[in-house]
Amino acid sequence: MPCPALPEGFDFTDPDLLHHRVPLPEFAELRAAEPVRWIPQPANIAGFQDEGYWAVTRHADVRYVSTHPEIFSSTLNTAIIRFNEHMNRDSIDAQRLILLNMDPPEHTRVRQIVQRGFTPRAIRALEDRLRDRAQSIVANARAHSGPFDFVTEVACELPLQAIAELIGIPQDDRVKIFEWSNKMIAYDDPEYAITEQVGAESAAELIAYAMGMAAERKQCPAHDIVSTLVAAEDEGNLNSDEFGFFVLMLSVAGNETTRNAITHGMHAFLTHPDQWELYKRERPSTAAEEIVRWATPVNAFQRTATQDTELGGKLIRKGDRVGIFYASANHDPEVFENPDVFDVMRDPNPHLGFGGGGPHYCLGKSLAVLEIDLIFNAIADAMPNLTLTGDPRRLRSAWINGVKELQVTAG
Repeated sequence: MPCPALPEGFDFTDPDLLHHRVPLPEFAELRAAEPVRWIPQPANIAGFQDEGYWAVTRHADVRYVSTHPEIFSSTLNTAIIRFNEHMNRDSIDAQRLILLNMDPPEHTRVRQIVQRGFTPRAIRALEDRLRDRAQSIVANARAHSGPFDFVTEVACELPLQAIAELIGIPQDDRVKIFEWSNKMIAYDDPEYAITEQVGAESAAELIAYAMGMAAERKQCPAHDIVSTLVAAEDEGNLNSDEFGFFVLMLSVAGNETTRNAITHGMHAFLTHPDQWELYKRERPSTAAEEIVRWATPVNAFQRTATQDTELGGKLIRKGDRVGIFYASANHDPEVFENPDVFDVMRDPNPHLGFGGGGPHYCLGKSLAVLEIDLIFNAIADAMPNLTLTGDPRRLRSAWINGVKELQVTAG
């Protein structure tokens, strides 16, 4: 089988590339010809003292890497596939305190605690309040007499308000969470002029804010998730540091990803008007999952090999970084019929937009699906004639498939 004809120096984590598009044609070439391929990088360009990573592009292989943490570690180099050349090793190692970057058994211990906040009962308890919030958000957006930014007026609001509801953050503070999380992931986008120091300071402010909440609840427990997670450390709960890093992760995983799924989903509907008409008429329960597959808000994470192993016919050496590309897996024709078609009736839909299974499968999947379902139902009810007035402005990022701005009018 011939090697895929990628241009010399092509890198799937190049933020300049992802600023313009997700490289779906190049992923297709790799899946067909070389599904596990070494991607060389200039020394230290990603913040790691190595010369590149293995790109894993098939659905089955992404699942395999995700479900074998004993072979493919999240802790050794974290799950972030690319920082930048200014990132130092101490800063990378400090991120091991985040759940996303833990391996079992420590990951198992922390996840068993925090998943108390994401039980079906806990999510059901939020549904009516979030439905009211979704309807209010859309009503406020509809009041605009001309074009408005769908990202800031609609897509970001429900995830932020859901996080605030879930863990007891005052709604008036949600703007702080929005700004802190944006700064933490925007270090690759020159428009924001965010330095590594600003990103680190934002992370520290968010962690300090969360630790303050934890300290308050230990003194005066309330009927909220914070009290459930931190009020009694000796009974297997989180200490203040762990809770701080959990909120940091939640602010990105629960805000940035869901916000971008909603934005990409709206753009998909408005560029596939037949699907928008179908959705407005049928309100299929399958729509949210297809939106996540189509959007794939996290393009890629990484793992690091803990031993020599073979994958896709290639020998991966101990210490090699391995990029698992969810966007590619979600367009694998061996798994999805007509994968390049946006189809809100798609069923089954075994996409990997919430991760490839295993210990890091998305903790908040049920909440994200609920938010997506509620906001699009609200839009279909109150703004059925929503219209695009401009192309999406994409985030320059090595791993987030993000949209900064999407101009629309209520019609």
